[in-house]
Amino acid sequence: DPPEPTTPSIIQCCLSARLSVYRLYFATVRVKPKNSASTHYFSTDEEFIYESFYADFGPLNLAMLYRYCCKLNKKLKSMISRKKLVHYTSYDQKKRANAAVLIGAYAVIYLKRSPEEAYRTLISGNNAGYMPFRDAAVGECSFNLTVLDCLQGIRKALQHGFLDFESFSAEDYEHYERVENGDMNWIIPGKILAFSSPHPRSKVENGYPLHAPEAYFAYFRQNEVRAVVRLNRKLYEGRRFEDAGFDHHDLFFQDGTTPSDLIVRRFLHVCESSEGAVAVHCKAGLGRTGTLIGCYLMKHFRFTAAEAIAWIRICRPGSIIGPQQNFLEEWV
Repeated sequence: DPPEPTTPSIIQCCLSARLSVYRLYFATVRVKPKNSASTHYFSTDEEFIYESFYADFGPLNLAMLYRYCCKLNKKLKSMISRKKLVHYTSYDQKKRANAAVLIGAYAVIYLKRSPEEAYRTLISGNNAGYMPFRDAAVGECSFNLTVLDCLQGIRKALQHGFLDFESFSAEDYEHYERVENGDMNWIIPGKILAFSSPHPRSKVENGYPLHAPEAYFAYFRQNEVRAVVRLNRKLYEGRRFEDAGFDHHDLFFQDGTTPSDLIVRRFLHVCESSEGAVAVHCKAGLGRTGTLIGCYLMKHFRFTAAEAIAWIRICRPGSIIGPQQNFLEEWV
């Protein structure tokens, strides 16, 4: 069942388990704390684990955020609800940042805190701050994505109805994000879907499932996808989608690079003129795909670059890489 809102309470961040009259806390600890008659401790550091591509380590995906909210709502409503509830994390900076996004997002979604209020609470009494997230690349990082950026992206998605845990299915998300089931994620439900490139035929190559265009037809029809946009080199015949009733558009630009103004304008026009949803892919459906979707979020929903990058990565981890991050920062 989707998580239900609970009675508002306060999140308090501290470097050790410093408790007060409030019920919900966030703590960074060196030693695993023990439950007491008045306090229940829990951690999600070993439950929700980010699968990195390279040097990236978060934020955690949308299904993990949903499951965390379910877990926390259940705890707050259960017998232990009369106890103080402490979400604790370790001094592992990567796990700590991911945990902060989880409880901060809960405060934004369910306790109706602003991202800034939630973040202020998370850093109160805490001089260490939080390690910023980075792109799924090797080498130097040219763009830091902060915990606050993630909370602001989540709030924007809430405001525009992209994030709705009453109707969200974690099972569907986890099913379709798997490569064998299409490697697909909705960034804007009902409007923009990101996926990896189809291939000439469905087969398993070196243990990696590849899908022909026909493998997507049923799902696309069920979800009113009307147009497909290809950003990578031609691996399949576009007419296979067209013959099945889908519009197909080629907007090629090089892997790892940023799009020209013409490519951006053409992409926006496709999305704006399509009567149904648009499915977008490059080779992996991460860098080029995420970048153009980011432009759409920024133009139509007034996301900042950081908010767009945060939301897209929560929906589809690993998206938007290297100079593509800086391109979005500078794009107007």
